[in-house]
Amino acid sequence: MVRKMISIFMLGLAGYFVFENRYRVMNMLLGNRFLRRVAVGSIMGLPGIRSKMMDSLFSGPSEFQ
Repeated sequence: MVRKMISIFMLGLAGYFVFENRYRVMNMLLGNRFLRRVAVGSIMGLPGIRSKMMDSLFSGPSEFQ
C-alpha cells in the first residue's frame, strides 16, 4: 500500500517537473534529429491531425478583402 502511494507520488512529481519545464523538454527533444523525425511521424500518423494540417496547408486561395 505504501509502495503504491510512493509510486503515485513520484509519478505526480515527475509530471509536475515536466510540466514546469515543458518548453525546455520540447527544445531538447526536438533538437535531436532522430527524435524530431519520430515525433513528426507519430503525429502525422493520427488521421484527424493529419487531415486538419493538410487542409490548412493546401487549401485554395483565400479571399482578399
